[in-house]
Amino acid sequence: MNKYTAICYGEVLFDVFPSGKRIGGAPLNVASRLASLEIPTGMISCVGNDENGKKIKTYLQDRGVSTEYINIQNNYSTGVVNVKLSSEGSASYEIVHPAAWDKIEINNDTKLAVSKSEVFIFGSLACRDHTSQNSLLKLLDVAPYKVFDINLRPPFYNKDLLIKLMKKADFIKFNDDELFEIAELLGSKHNSLEQNLHFIAEKTNTPTICVTKGRHGAVLLKNENRYYNSGFKTKVKDTVGAGDSFLASIIAGLLKNKNPQSSLDFACAVGALVAAEEGANPILETRQIQKFMFPQ
Repeated sequence: MNKYTAICYGEVLFDVFPSGKRIGGAPLNVASRLASLEIPTGMISCVGNDENGKKIKTYLQDRGVSTEYINIQNNYSTGVVNVKLSSEGSASYEIVHPAAWDKIEINNDTKLAVSKSEVFIFGSLACRDHTSQNSLLKLLDVAPYKVFDINLRPPFYNKDLLIKLMKKADFIKFNDDELFEIAELLGSKHNSLEQNLHFIAEKTNTPTICVTKGRHGAVLLKNENRYYNSGFKTKVKDTVGAGDSFLASIIAGLLKNKNPQSSLDFACAVGALVAAEEGANPILETRQIQKFMFPQ
């Protein structure tokens, strides 16, 4: 068993665009970006015994992500999501059900790997099936530091599940629409983003919460201090995976003990650069990111 700094849990799949199909899934996208930022990363998931599954495992291995905890399921196919893009590049999704990643099973080796990691990243979508949901809950019991990427995908979530997962998390990442939706579910009467940010932090006892605001950047609440980035100007091609790369980048910064503001700024820049390219996981060089952040 190898030791990983970060372990991502959940869906691995193919996003099917009008122009063709690409490998994706929010946890996979986060894992891929973390590995590109030199964070030793493993992936826990499940693929079908099919060509798509083989391609996903090869893809992750080529990008430095360990696949030793990706199971192969003979009774279900590798996941597929049909993606539609608006004229502005915003994505909507039809997530085919059931898929292999709905059937993630774990063992003692999996739990040991998670217990020895520094950060465990998960989302809500993997909980749409009882098998993957039960495996996740077992891993949350042993994970030392838990990052919850809300990533709401109707109709695959409910209030009780979200509350349970938020209360287990040490760090929660929302987009602004998700923040307001969940704050309302929890009974908030507030109208401002900041008020609802603190409302959720208090309700769920979560010390760190980050909210992305699209082209307007993001806000990070960490230990009662707020940090802001107002966004980077870019021409959006599609938003698929931008939030995932943002999350991976801010986690990487905090793991490397960079200060919260510089971690947030870097993450916003990476998210903007991903949105300016097609697909969820464009290759970005550190020099390219720095030049984008600090043009001369």
